[in-house]
Amino acid sequence: MATVSTYLNFRRNTEEAFNYYKSVFGTDFIGSGIMRFKDIPPTVGTPPLPEADKNLVMHVSLPIIGGHILMGTDAPESMGFKVNFGNNVYISLQPDTRAETQRLFIALSEDGKVEQELQEMFWGDYYGSCKDKFGVHWMFNCAEKNS
Repeated sequence: MATVSTYLNFRRNTEEAFNYYKSVFGTDFIGSGIMRFKDIPPTVGTPPLPEADKNLVMHVSLPIIGGHILMGTDAPESMGFKVNFGNNVYISLQPDTRAETQRLFIALSEDGKVEQELQEMFWGDYYGSCKDKFGVHWMFNCAEKNS
C-alpha cells in the first residue's frame, strides 16, 4: 500500500522536536526509535564523523494522524548539509473534529507563531495555520460543522 510522509531536516534539535511532537500526538516512534549517526558503519574513503555529531539523530519516524508519518533527521554541516528554514513546507492536518483541531492548534502554536487563527472559511471548513517553536509550518482544516 502506498503512503505519503513528511520529512523534516533540523539543524541539531531533531530529538527535542520529535519528543515534543510525540507528546502532542500521543504516539510512539516507529521501529527501534531514534537512530543515531554513530550507528552508521564506517565506509572506506569516508572521513570519520566529528565527535560532536555522533549522537545526532540520523532518522526518526512518528505516526501523527490519518496514517501520516512524520520523519526527521539532524542535518550536520560536517556531512555537507545546510539547513535553511522557510515557508516552503507546511504539514496539513485534517482532524475529524473541531475539538481535536483546536487541541492540536493550541499545542503546536505554543511558543511559536499563529499565522491565521482558527476560523470559519469561505469554503465551509474550519481553518487556521501556525509556525511551531521549531520553525515548522502547520495548516489545520476541519470539515466538521459547528454544532
